[in-house]
Amino acid sequence: MSTDAPKVVVVGGGIIGVSCAYYLSCAGASVVLLERERIAAGASWGNAGTIAVGHPPLNRPGRIRQALGQMLDSTSPLYVPPRIDPGLWLWLGRFAKYCTDEHVEHAMSVMAPLGHLARETFDEILAEERIECDYRGDGYHEVCATESGMDTARHEAAIIEGHGYEPEVIDRDEVARREPALGPSAGAVFYPESASLNPGLFVPRLGEAASRRGAAIREGVTVEGIETTGGRVTGVRHRTAGTLATEGADHVVLATGAYGRGLMRGLGGPLPVQPGKGYHRDIDIGPNGAPRLRGSCVLAESSVFCTPMDTFVRFAGTMEFSGENDRMRPERLRQLTTAARERFPKMGTARPISEWCGLRPMSVDGLPIVGAVGAVSGLSVATGHGMLGITLGPATGRLIADEITGERAAPPELSPTRFD
Repeated sequence: MSTDAPKVVVVGGGIIGVSCAYYLSCAGASVVLLERERIAAGASWGNAGTIAVGHPPLNRPGRIRQALGQMLDSTSPLYVPPRIDPGLWLWLGRFAKYCTDEHVEHAMSVMAPLGHLARETFDEILAEERIECDYRGDGYHEVCATESGMDTARHEAAIIEGHGYEPEVIDRDEVARREPALGPSAGAVFYPESASLNPGLFVPRLGEAASRRGAAIREGVTVEGIETTGGRVTGVRHRTAGTLATEGADHVVLATGAYGRGLMRGLGGPLPVQPGKGYHRDIDIGPNGAPRLRGSCVLAESSVFCTPMDTFVRFAGTMEFSGENDRMRPERLRQLTTAARERFPKMGTARPISEWCGLRPMSVDGLPIVGAVGAVSGLSVATGHGMLGITLGPATGRLIADEITGERAAPPELSPTRFD
């Protein structure tokens, strides 16, 4: 490694941070990744594992009206427990302002090419590193139980089709032919460019690949602050086993997801990100368990993803805005299997082999926040990916690496300075 290679500290060991460490190492940087727990300890371990490329943001016309009918119901796809949280309500108010047709079109002009880059980077990594992670590149179906659900699905498919993707609308008979485990439906949309994998396998193994490329990965290290001098990053303060130390750096990348928002205080202001909690239940495939699915699907009305992973199916989804906590609500977990049993007639009653919740960083405008922080030279952020962390992880890593090494700047539409 060159003696003048930039020294970069990446804070956060989820899919975003690990991807940044991987691509920075490939580009010749000297990389140290600091993770407060272990690699893939949070949302990067337990998510649905769906690589869903090219989709519009959550901010869409009618979203707030839909949310108002759900948000106080703890068994609905969206739940906001009643509490005093001015920051959340301010965020929700700003979120609503982005729910316009104009913003959807703007977001798609950004997300569509980013989706193509996402598939390119996954293909690149899997071919180069030969990571075994139950990867399936055969798309997924969004299955609708109702005609109103199909109307919404067709509308979204039309938006995506206008940006270089090829969704396929299929009728109920074709749904039954492709996935016999499903009960009657109103139809589905098939997304052939998408894929799926087991994130609990992929992320740690990508971390191992980053290590082989030269990155130093340290777990159990809590970063407590960013060191600056004269408006430029000089390193981070961190605590390991009770001992406070400093790690010098030319560049720092904050990839802390829904956590660590306090690290930005005094360095350009807090980013408009809220933690959105998701859940999963893993159920073994078998006579009294999950059906043996032919491929991945999402149940449109309940927003539950059903992803086959080797010997089990992961049922994952829901959105809960209850703050920065890891409390698991039993009714939210039950909602996953209730939705599955409604759609899969032969779904059994076997107990889950895994139950989980994790926090996803939800940006106020539905777009990731990626790039240099204008107020401090040498500081970059990579957060706000919402439910697309796995989808956009490697692509984000490449964008950050290209920007830090001077190859090219990250797209200005993703820049944190857009909120200044």
